[in-house]
Amino acid sequence: MRPAAERDPLSPRARILLPLLLLALLVVTWHRYQDEPQRPYFHIGGSAMGTTWSVKVAHAGLDGARERAAVDAASSSIERVEALMSTWRADSELVRLNAQPGGVAFPLAAETFRVFEIAQGVSALSGGAFDVTVSPLVAAWGFGAGARALEPTPPSPAELRALRARVGYTKLALDRVAGTLTKQADGVECDLSAVAKGFAVDEVARALLALGLDNFLVEIGGELRGAGVRLDGEAWRVAIEEPDAVGRRVHRVVALRDAAMATSGDYRNYYESEGRRVSHTIDPRSGEPIRHRLASVTVIHSEAAEADALATALNVLGPEAGYTLATRQGLAAYFLIRNADGSFRPEMTQRFSPWLATDAAE
Repeated sequence: MRPAAERDPLSPRARILLPLLLLALLVVTWHRYQDEPQRPYFHIGGSAMGTTWSVKVAHAGLDGARERAAVDAASSSIERVEALMSTWRADSELVRLNAQPGGVAFPLAAETFRVFEIAQGVSALSGGAFDVTVSPLVAAWGFGAGARALEPTPPSPAELRALRARVGYTKLALDRVAGTLTKQADGVECDLSAVAKGFAVDEVARALLALGLDNFLVEIGGELRGAGVRLDGEAWRVAIEEPDAVGRRVHRVVALRDAAMATSGDYRNYYESEGRRVSHTIDPRSGEPIRHRLASVTVIHSEAAEADALATALNVLGPEAGYTLATRQGLAAYFLIRNADGSFRPEMTQRFSPWLATDAAE
């Protein structure tokens, strides 16, 4: 009999079974590893521009260097647009422009100049329904960076008259040769919120394409741009939301490929005043929040900045005038119109229907 210090702690049966158990565990682990799908997408995101952003890249097997390059390209593109066009950052180019008196030619960065060009084009197209000089009115109604109270009250008729004198896209003069913008009157303030997020989406897309990444989906605050396809070869599936102020539900699914999509609606940002729904979407022509039955409008365009501005313009115009303009201009637009019973009636232009997915899968 062996001394206690030399005694084998395993029985003969255990000595036989243990290797078999270890082998079985190794086989299970190997199978589990083999069954694990390779990471299909490289996904990054964060917070910026008062909202969240997300980029999904459909290139399996990206190495660390290209992943880091994609992260840097996306984040720096968004940071650049925010630094130029934010209404919240005291040092932004837009805030400095707003502080300038009328009659002064203010030099703009190329990106800001391009956004103003897009905005002015949509303003002219919509007869002023889209207007980046609406900022004082937005603030007076209790929205935006210049909101005057936590519990806003509508401005008086006298206040509206005074503010409307400072609003109008024709009060802005762009000089393409000099790259400057001149406000034609004192007190004119601009807000690029209805186009800057879309432009940031485009800038991220351009940066990714420059890296040779051509299958991706970019989203900033609900504005989207899809390039190429998913790993399964199908177009990117994105949702048109049901205009529900409480929850988030999918109304229809869009198959987005090499295009951008933006939605403008009245169902997220509003308050009630004396039984009246006060939307954050202000009609620059009247100086008052929109009151029509159009709950949301979605536009698909080659550029997210254009889609962003056009969706806002059509939303301001309303279901009839907006649909007429979209049809006349050959836009891909989808309207959700609020019925008296709270349900929604969809209407779309002929150019939009080919974008709808044939199934409900996202």
